[in-house]
Amino acid sequence: MSHRDGLAIRTRALRKTFADKVAVAGLTLEVPRGEVFGFLGPNGAGKSTSIKMLLGLVGPTAGEAEVLGHPAGHVETRRKIGFLPEHFQFYGWLTAYELLEVHGHLYGMSRARLRDRIPALLDVVGLSAHRDKRLHSFSKGMLQRIGLAQALLNDPELVFLDEPTSGLDPIGRRLVRDIIKVQRERGATVFLNSHLLSEVEITCDRVAFIKRGEVLQTRLVQASPELETTTVMMRAKKVGAEILSGLARWGTSIRLDGDRLSFAVASTDVLPEVMRYLTSHGVDVYEVVPQRQSLEESFLQIVGDEGGL
Repeated sequence: MSHRDGLAIRTRALRKTFADKVAVAGLTLEVPRGEVFGFLGPNGAGKSTSIKMLLGLVGPTAGEAEVLGHPAGHVETRRKIGFLPEHFQFYGWLTAYELLEVHGHLYGMSRARLRDRIPALLDVVGLSAHRDKRLHSFSKGMLQRIGLAQALLNDPELVFLDEPTSGLDPIGRRLVRDIIKVQRERGATVFLNSHLLSEVEITCDRVAFIKRGEVLQTRLVQASPELETTTVMMRAKKVGAEILSGLARWGTSIRLDGDRLSFAVASTDVLPEVMRYLTSHGVDVYEVVPQRQSLEESFLQIVGDEGGL
């Protein structure tokens, strides 16, 4: 893989087992550079293990992974990556400034650069007034903010954010969205795992739905909303089994409950043809309401409702 192919991440049949437990069955994934990429799946789907393999923190049992043009775990590539884990533990006796200073030295950043970079980042995450406070006195939301700052410290080309809005109030979630937007604008790639699907829908360009460590579907979100599924809700009478079978030419997930008919279409452009079909077959249509399918509805349809994210 090289810069020319435009991919920040590529995996092929990436697999991880722990004894007889399969954590990731066979992850095949491509993440374009410069996008905000959502990684969605139920609890136990292998999301965190997948991220750890991409970072080189856990070795795969089989398969391959390339990150920024090199095999996962490549030392020099790690200098270009930022990471906010879901369950982070920072040394409580350090101040906010000292924490960022320590991480900056680990990245090999010069003292001169850190003198400029740290105050700027503390301002971005709203912690300038707390730069000299010990972390043990921080609230969960404040710790989440300082964790986000350390993930951005080295101006990374690729940022892994695992539940970045956990513990944040609406103002904090808005801050995270704004920060992610800035990262995209400067050309960085953001790999986002979040259980807040409404946040993902607002923020991401593309999402992958995974289950048991395998990608079920990848779809565009922000870049091409017209490709999103639309659910059509109808109130209609005289709808028989033959009519439902005929609707399969245009729609999926067809359901009939009394006089309530619903089905999903890839584009509302097919609705005039659907209406002609129904009326020509004697169906009485009283109401038609197209509804763009939300990311949560897509998640439930694709992955199922076996627990949360």
